[in-house]
Amino acid sequence: MTQPDDQRWMALALSLGRRGLGQTWPNPAVGCVIVKDGRVLSRGWTQAGGRPHAEQVALSQLAPNAANGATAYVTLEPCAHTGQTPPCASALIEAGLARVVVATGDPDARVSGRGLAMLREAGLEVTTGVLEDEARRDQQGFLLRVTEGRPLVTLKLASSFDGRIATAAGESQWITGPQSRLQVQALRANHDAVMVGGRTAREDLPSLTLRGMGARRQPVRIVISAGLNLPTLGPLAEDTSGAPVWLIHGANAPQKARDFWADRGATLIEVAQDPSGLDMTAALRALGQAGLTRVLCEGGGSLAASLLKAQLVDQIVGFTAGVILGSDGLPSLGPLDAPKLSDAPRFALTETRRVGADVMHVWHRADK
Repeated sequence: MTQPDDQRWMALALSLGRRGLGQTWPNPAVGCVIVKDGRVLSRGWTQAGGRPHAEQVALSQLAPNAANGATAYVTLEPCAHTGQTPPCASALIEAGLARVVVATGDPDARVSGRGLAMLREAGLEVTTGVLEDEARRDQQGFLLRVTEGRPLVTLKLASSFDGRIATAAGESQWITGPQSRLQVQALRANHDAVMVGGRTAREDLPSLTLRGMGARRQPVRIVISAGLNLPTLGPLAEDTSGAPVWLIHGANAPQKARDFWADRGATLIEVAQDPSGLDMTAALRALGQAGLTRVLCEGGGSLAASLLKAQLVDQIVGFTAGVILGSDGLPSLGPLDAPKLSDAPRFALTETRRVGADVMHVWHRADK
């Protein structure tokens, strides 16, 4: 049974869990708050690399017996299996808690329902579903990896008012302003990986690293290039930041190119290919199998279009500048092959706000 302050404390736990987004893969980013007599005793969130878990962090801050009779607010069902650490459900029981409030369940077969059952069997009161919609939104990447075998995909589009990303001559820096570019860094910070297509890698020579966000785990840098036709000079080949490079390619990628990138420490992932390009569903599943839960796609237009056509884009974050480039400018998306309006991908607006001189708007798949 819910209590008057349950939503208040769960909202705090959710805000803590979000601190781990982009840092905890392959584990979920969870928040935990322990409360007694209307006062917060401790709080925690899943640490970088996925351990220790949020519950363990919060419990470690307490003196012996301090949690007796307290309530723990946890954003995801506590784990019930022994991995590199003991089950969090057991730790909550041993701490003497009287009640555990959980936002949403964990579909992982090792956990699903078992964590809640362990708590109830030990005599703890268990309440579920508090702020569940918010929790499932935060956990969407982890939930997708467990249920569909792939990570969440966020498509970032920064364009002119008329949807162009470069002039007819190819000039693109900078359409949006510095505040929008800083916001893109924040997006990178809460995703596990940043992904671009081969053309973007060749033309822009991007570093794809996280900058200006303090000491955080660098996102994996992913490039989609069927033939590994990528520059052998520049940030991807020469960067020493320690950010991993993963290259997704087809079966016909030359051995010389494979050897070059392997020698530089890149991870090579081969996926199926047909005349239209690489199988993006297979590519995303390979990334999910490797543990990724959240991927930020930053272009280019052909890659974005292929993801949209395959219905693999879960949310779009757009940055629109007040500049007009005209129909001869480079469009932000390649062809979608949608002859009818009813065939076009459709998204629902969930947020809009001003960022410097630009407008940021966030959209989620209308069918999710």
